[in-house]
Amino acid sequence: MGFKCGIVGLPNVGKSTLFNALTETAAAQAANYPFCTIEPNVGEVAVPDPRLDKLAAIAKSAQIIPTRLTFVDIAGLVKGASKGEGLGNQFLATIREVDAVAHVVRCFEDSDITHVEGKSAPLADIEVIETELMLADLESLEKRVDNLSKKAKGGDKDSKEQLDLVERSLKLLRDGKPARFLERKPEEERAFRMLGLLTSKPVLYVCNVEEGAVAVAISAKIESEIATLSKEERAEFLDTLGLEEAGLDRLIRAGYELLHLITYFTVGPKEARAWTITKGTKGPAAAGVIHTDFEKGFIRAETIGYDDYVKLGGEAGARDGGKLRLEGKEYVVADGDVMHFRFNT
Repeated sequence: MGFKCGIVGLPNVGKSTLFNALTETAAAQAANYPFCTIEPNVGEVAVPDPRLDKLAAIAKSAQIIPTRLTFVDIAGLVKGASKGEGLGNQFLATIREVDAVAHVVRCFEDSDITHVEGKSAPLADIEVIETELMLADLESLEKRVDNLSKKAKGGDKDSKEQLDLVERSLKLLRDGKPARFLERKPEEERAFRMLGLLTSKPVLYVCNVEEGAVAVAISAKIESEIATLSKEERAEFLDTLGLEEAGLDRLIRAGYELLHLITYFTVGPKEARAWTITKGTKGPAAAGVIHTDFEKGFIRAETIGYDDYVKLGGEAGARDGGKLRLEGKEYVVADGDVMHFRFNT
């Protein structure tokens, strides 16, 4: 399962600096001029989860493999992007491919770093990006109305349902509200996603603040420095700042939660591994994340809750303590479950 979070914002707000820090690499060129990121850079980051280390220690696992989240560094948008200004069309197409959006907003003044609008105004910057995405969605939906109307009048049930979604989305967008605010029934969710609307993506706002600012947001510059430190140096540096964890760890976890993702674990002497699934996933589909054969031939899942696994000292202790459960095809996997799947090939 690949989950992608796109980093967007106006030029020179710190997107590439943030991306470099996230991926601990200089893959994205951070430079003081618009459009320095021409092609979207992609980087995978481990989702911080102290539970995995604890499970590995109990099972004496030889290897630890965390679950991962993909971040896509998308070049800066400007006014008129929906009409192709800057590199608008290319950027908007890239946004369509991600599952969620991390919108970086510049919340600092620096005469050495140019701002595309001439001044730092976070709320205005947010409005520029949101407006361009809404305009692109409006244009996309308006082009579909005539064709869907003809099919709906001809009795096509799917077209009728899709037309209803399109018209409701258009009304919302014309009122200046993004499509993600559309009230919809669970059974409409798949059809709504198929519309491919830019403003339907869940959004996480990332405030890029000055160095030394109160840690309620992120200083991309400081985070990029932290990313180059060793584990021990990082802990010492955070301690001097009075922080328990790096801002990027909070960002990664927030992106994970934004996408309604949870983690289950497989643990043994060879490896302790975290796996990503969406909330509400049942046993067979969770097994399918490991391999499609696991889902096709699913029989049952030996399941231990994380707290029980730790409290009872591992699988043997959980089994002896009556905390190892056999779960079937209708079981909804819980965050932190330690699982072993039985299946037929």
